[in-house]
Order: sequence, then structure tokens, then C-alpha cells
Amino acid sequence: MTWMMKHDYPNVVHYTPDLLKDPHLMAANTRYYAWVVCGLVLPAAVGGLVTWSATGALTGLLWGGCVRMFVVEQTMSLINSLAHLIGSRPFPTRGEHIGNIAILALPTWGEAWHNNHHAFPWSAAFGLRWWQFDPGYWAIALLAKLGLAWDVKTPARDLVQSRLRDAVGGS
Repeated sequence: MTWMMKHDYPNVVHYTPDLLKDPHLMAANTRYYAWVVCGLVLPAAVGGLVTWSATGALTGLLWGGCVRMFVVEQTMSLINSLAHLIGSRPFPTRGEHIGNIAILALPTWGEAWHNNHHAFPWSAAFGLRWWQFDPGYWAIALLAKLGLAWDVKTPARDLVQSRLRDAVGGS
């Protein structure tokens, strides 16, 4: 858990200048708390409209809003805490243990391929091999096919293979 308490945040101006120049993305970012409220109100509204009851609205708020947000936050914290302690390391990382935890990949939408993420932080895909399940990337790829996402970056297969060879050769 220490990574959450003492963490050097990256310089966003250096790492994401293209995102900072996107007016639509910045508008969405400045409305963060409005999105949080929508994430609570919309499930409540759907629950209420489907059942035509206050109980349905409360159930939607609880399960579609609060529990969903809690589970996502806890999943993120689990990966960032556990993967910095255990897991396979096909790619070397600077000074700290950052691993892949295959058993958690599917329920975390591919986020458990954490070593891969640190090796290629710019990649939309965390699962870099055919057997590495990455539902998060599958969703991004579908959005790209529908024209709703673009400039999706992933490492070329030969770059991944080269980095893997370098890791084995350098050990």
C-alpha cells in the first residue's frame, strides 16, 4: 500500500501533451465529479424505471453505482499493490518488482498484465501474447472498429519479441 501514500506522480505535461491539447477530453476531465454523480444517478434511474419503484432505484444506486465503483477501485488497488510484490517478470523494470498475475487478468479486464504495462506504457493492449486475455483491449479494439476510438497504439510483435530476447539475454 505504500505506493498509494508516497507516490511520485508523473509530469502530465511531459507524458500526455496530446491529451492536454484535446478540448473535449479536458472538458470531460474538468467535470470529473459530475461524471461520478452520473455514475450513481443513472443506475438508480434505470433501476427505478425498469421496476417503477423506489426499491428498484435504490437497488440500481447500490449495485450499479456504489458497489460497482467500490469493486473497480478495489480491483485497481489490488493490482497496483499485489503486482508490485509478486508475479512473472518477462520484461525487466527499473529498480522494483512489477509482475504479471495471469490468474487475475480476466476479472481485471487485462489490468493484471502489469509488467507488460510497465514495459509498454503507451500500449492500449496489456496482454501482449495470444494467450494473455485482455478484455479491456478487446473493448478498445471494438470501439476502434466502430470508429469511436482512433490512433490506438500497440507494440509490434517483433518489438515485443526483441524486448523479450533482450531480457533473456541480459539476465
